[in-house]
Amino acid sequence: MTHTRRRRRSVLWSPEHRLTTAGLLLVVTLLAFENMGVATAMPTMVADLDGGDLYSWPFTAFLVASVAATVLSGRVCDRRGPTLSLLVGPWFFLAGLLAAGAAPTMAVLLAGRALQGFGTGTLMVATSLLIALVYDDRERPVIYAANAAAWVLPAVVGPSVAGLITETVGWRWVFLGLVPLLLLGMGLLVPVVRGLPAHTPDPAGRRASVPSAVAVAVATAVLMWAAQHPSMTALAYGAVAFVVVAVSLRRLLPTGTLTGRSGLPTVVLSRALLAGAFAGFESYLPLTLSQVHGYSPALAGLPLTVAALSWSAASAVQGRNPDWSRAALLKAAFVFVAVGLALFVVVAWSGAPGWVAFAASACGGAGMGLGMPSLSVLLLRLSPVAERGFNTSAMQLGDWITSALAIGAGGVLLGVLGSAREPSVAVAVLAGTLAAVAVLGSVLAGRGLRTNTVPSADGSEEVPQPQPSSRDYP
Repeated sequence: MTHTRRRRRSVLWSPEHRLTTAGLLLVVTLLAFENMGVATAMPTMVADLDGGDLYSWPFTAFLVASVAATVLSGRVCDRRGPTLSLLVGPWFFLAGLLAAGAAPTMAVLLAGRALQGFGTGTLMVATSLLIALVYDDRERPVIYAANAAAWVLPAVVGPSVAGLITETVGWRWVFLGLVPLLLLGMGLLVPVVRGLPAHTPDPAGRRASVPSAVAVAVATAVLMWAAQHPSMTALAYGAVAFVVVAVSLRRLLPTGTLTGRSGLPTVVLSRALLAGAFAGFESYLPLTLSQVHGYSPALAGLPLTVAALSWSAASAVQGRNPDWSRAALLKAAFVFVAVGLALFVVVAWSGAPGWVAFAASACGGAGMGLGMPSLSVLLLRLSPVAERGFNTSAMQLGDWITSALAIGAGGVLLGVLGSAREPSVAVAVLAGTLAAVAVLGSVLAGRGLRTNTVPSADGSEEVPQPQPSSRDYP
């Protein structure tokens, strides 16, 4: 065994990294369990609180709060380092778990979900900055692969466990049951935070606009409401909300992101395109299988488990090969997702065999497993240290906004071209459109990240990016 392989194996659990790794993975796993469990328990909790008319709003409240917290946390991290966000974020999430678990009314449940979203948005940025401080460039693909693996167990058993908890001891324990584990994760992170170097803010670093973040969060909620309640009035205020989002994003994203400028703007835009395309896929595939192919709810969700396993496997492959070109991996990621969406178009046809959905999920998951870690690595390489918080929050913000838009677009298409009971035409149009978006992303990645070396943020050195051969792809 070579020295390189021994070093790669010990990256996560070496004496200087093991505590950070354990804390990060536990927190990620808890966030994943909460994400998977809430979707399963939502019908029961909403019915219990007489909130059927507000079914989508526990998800919307989470998203809106996450958007605002992402920008605010990025600003705090650039000014003070990730310490404050790492210490405060879990407390917001904890408060949200307690509020939702004890909610006597729908209003309190929504408040709890908003607190959970605020904590999640805060932590997503801070943990990325923690990875940047603790792991070097060659080690980061490995920890990103581990983060992807941390989602596998929740994806496989989370819905079943949440369903069992809901049926036996009640939906409230989907939230309350995570409290002891969250406290353990917080305890692991405290000594890690204390050992971080002192942060020296750079006054020249770019700062995000908190009012713009609030405007984006509110406008996104309005867009989602308009998409879910189509009418001429909704079209009018939805159009206004779209303009607000577009204008505000110019202050929240690196200059040139919306036009696909080479370098960092391409990285941020690529994350938005990749995440949005996959969000539309995973949101409407179970509906298609249940309504078009007659699958049971459990079987209709099984392809998403395949996607999670494929995502983790592909992420592990890129983690074992840190010298592979991140730009080439990103192009391959878009191709995999495009193929998955093209297969989704086939699945929308009632005469297609159901197994095509599993092939589509495997392709889509593989694309995400290759692309998401590569984007995170590229972002840190291209970001000045003083702007890592801003750029990380921008990338996460683009992810959430395009995901919301893709899901909302699907809802609009269902209202115009079909219904939830007859989704074939609407889903086929959505999947075909998102496949074209993925193809566009592959072209964009090839044009905006075409060099074989990526300069470091301060321009003092270059990180070698050898072009992989045809044998390098799984």
